[in-house]
Amino acid sequence: MSPEAHSAPRSLAEALRARDDASLAALLRSRPDLITPVPTDLTQLATRAGTRASVLRALERLDRFALQTAEALAVAPDPASYDTLLGLMAGDAGDETVAGALPRAVACLREQALVWGGDDRLRLVRTARELLAPSPQHPSPTGLGPTVQEATSGMSPGRIQEIVTAAGLPSTHDSVSAVTALTALFTHRKKMAKLLAGAPEAAREVLTRLVWGPPYGQVTADPAAHLRWLLDRGLLLPTTPGTVVLPREVALHLREGRAHRTPEPLPPAVTPAAAHSSQVVDATAAGQAYTALATVEELLKDWDEGGPAVLRAGGLSVRDLKRTAVALDVSEPVAAFWVELAYAAGLIASDGEADERYAATPAYDEWLEQPPAERWARLAQAWLAATRTPGLVGGRDAKDRTLSALGPGLDRSAAPEVRHRVLSLLAALPRGAAPDAESVLARLRWERPLRGAQRDGDDDLRSRLARWALSEAELLGVTGRGALSAHGRALLGAPAAATPAAGSGSAEAGSAESAGPGDKLPVHHHRAADRLVPLAAAEQAVATAAAARLLAPLLPEPLDHVLLQADLTAVAPGPLRRPLADMLGVLADVESKGGATVYRFTPASVRRALDAGRTAADLHAFLAEHSRTPVPQPLAYLIDDVARRHGHLRVGAASAYVRCDDDTLLNEILADRRAAALRLRRLAPTVLAAQTDPATLLEGLRAMGYAPAAESAEGDVLITRAHAHRTPPRTAPEPVPDGPPPPDATLLSAAIRAIRAGDLAATTPRKPVGEPLAGGELPRTSSAETLATMQAAVLTGDSVWIGYVNADGAASQRVIAPVRVEGGFVTAYDHTADEVRTFPLHRITGVAELADD
Repeated sequence: MSPEAHSAPRSLAEALRARDDASLAALLRSRPDLITPVPTDLTQLATRAGTRASVLRALERLDRFALQTAEALAVAPDPASYDTLLGLMAGDAGDETVAGALPRAVACLREQALVWGGDDRLRLVRTARELLAPSPQHPSPTGLGPTVQEATSGMSPGRIQEIVTAAGLPSTHDSVSAVTALTALFTHRKKMAKLLAGAPEAAREVLTRLVWGPPYGQVTADPAAHLRWLLDRGLLLPTTPGTVVLPREVALHLREGRAHRTPEPLPPAVTPAAAHSSQVVDATAAGQAYTALATVEELLKDWDEGGPAVLRAGGLSVRDLKRTAVALDVSEPVAAFWVELAYAAGLIASDGEADERYAATPAYDEWLEQPPAERWARLAQAWLAATRTPGLVGGRDAKDRTLSALGPGLDRSAAPEVRHRVLSLLAALPRGAAPDAESVLARLRWERPLRGAQRDGDDDLRSRLARWALSEAELLGVTGRGALSAHGRALLGAPAAATPAAGSGSAEAGSAESAGPGDKLPVHHHRAADRLVPLAAAEQAVATAAAARLLAPLLPEPLDHVLLQADLTAVAPGPLRRPLADMLGVLADVESKGGATVYRFTPASVRRALDAGRTAADLHAFLAEHSRTPVPQPLAYLIDDVARRHGHLRVGAASAYVRCDDDTLLNEILADRRAAALRLRRLAPTVLAAQTDPATLLEGLRAMGYAPAAESAEGDVLITRAHAHRTPPRTAPEPVPDGPPPPDATLLSAAIRAIRAGDLAATTPRKPVGEPLAGGELPRTSSAETLATMQAAVLTGDSVWIGYVNADGAASQRVIAPVRVEGGFVTAYDHTADEVRTFPLHRITGVAELADD
């Protein structure tokens, strides 16, 4: 290995150049924005990794201890040794837990290209240092202020010499050496202890108040004696008129070397709040899963003939959401969840008509035909991946507009990751253990402290998303009694049996304790219970199918019978088969729901069945076939009585008319005051004409207690059936991505090959071509020289460096190994593209031979 290989990297690009392919792949996997698009070489990759937007995104994905480590490096000298960093994190007294976890944090920062250099020269990338270093406008989370050098940068030389003398140091000939001497004093533990021992008690109290930040304080033009003592010795330094600051070196001495008051090297444990048997959890979750299916079906049945109107700005009105909540017998936030879930699964959408309304999609009919477990799996998969957040419904957006269900503004890109992470934490607990919600929130805040600090209202958004995830998982049947079910575990992609975990990251800490400070350690485990990102689409499809298989035997079998009772009710002791449920829904009204559904027969419900084309004989036969008890006499009488009167009156279009063979009945209608609004008049002994349309006339007569039937122009009875309104084919809403998606193995491999090849072309030494070229300038040779050099390279098998302009006018430099030159083209192996390509000679700007070494 050459001596250059052992030298310390002088830039982030050189540090990346020294990495192997596995390390580069880890970087690109953790920061996918770096390969969108693929960089041309490692220099461009390093430049992109140092941009403000990319660094901010990388910092947001650090856990609390890794972020604390980066914050400590931001206040450390640049560069800093590993021992210096350890002193800032563990303090003078040391901390075994911090020392054991620090290698993992440094490895994490190195892997994400936020830190580069060896253990003797750790460097935080410049952009990260600018973001994390303390300043008056952006205080550091460490609570530290500027260094002595920074705080005295605008101070007069005479004043600096006065401070040096008052601190007991000899005067110097220049300000630079004076500041250096003062810094050395403040960083010397024994000398500082001796200096502070002579401080007045009130002065020490002032330092105690400033030591953990904020480091700034206010003073008057004539400060008190104890403040004057601190100012004279540089223990407080002026920044602006009336403002002083505690120098960083003084604060670190008072803190005993610690950059943070409370380092958090280990994640907080997720503690169980209750424990249940796995059978109880699975049974409870399965029951709730069935309820979820029934609720979605009821919602879509309610919207079968066309649902609520779409607001002009999009979404449901508050009134329609309330009506939906009443129809489902749930609260409005829960109703918003079911509506949004059906929308995310592609079961409802707007119909796109001029009078736009929400309605079921054709996919809903296909969904109804699937087995119950598969229907649930589709809902659960849609919930897990959806970025739409029902919990925001009823809140206000940035423009103080109300956020409505199915409306815009509900997407939160962090929602899928938070849901998946919450379920992962549940999967790490022993089977049947329900977590303490606050411990889950504390864990999430440790894992993403910067993201948790982003506000979306009064509470941080990530905590709110986690609370909603816990409640929605229970509603959907992913959890039962707060614990993750077997089918919920399968949906997550976790193993069938999770090992009891302390939830404290002890495995990570243990591995870190046995590693050296420079070892590269994995940032996170990749066990299913610790996965921080959702599964890939193919993996999720497999996991969803496995969840459906586990749930299927736990769901109740549909029944083909009901229990008729003498009080004109029918009890369904469980879920009913679809044809029976559909027919019973027409013949009777649902009175109550729960473990058993109670249906009530009324004259209106029986008439509804007769209007749908059923005869009294059909209804008697239907009830006798599907009842485990004899058909009660009152119910038989009700059916016969309504059937006898049904269609006795006939309503047709004149505008509208009523005809009946019984003229006494028509006289009764004419004499009824309630018929005044219908404006009836007799045309013949058996015919009444009305000045309303047939539908209004039908409703009016039914309100008066009659049972009229509509008839066609030919005099036949019209059979009325509900018209199922469907939208045109619609696709489910696409989740809003949280940045570029993580690259797969194929893309990573191709990207690394391209970056390596481009770097080879950019860094390979070459022989000079005429005048020295400026950086990035393409070589220039005549056509004859280009052709001669190419032909010589074919004979010798050497590689050459060329400048090339493609058909779009984009210029690039490449390293190629020519194979054949003929017909105005050169065929060569292109090291940049890692493939054999053909280049037109007229597009080659120039060629140069590579240097011999």
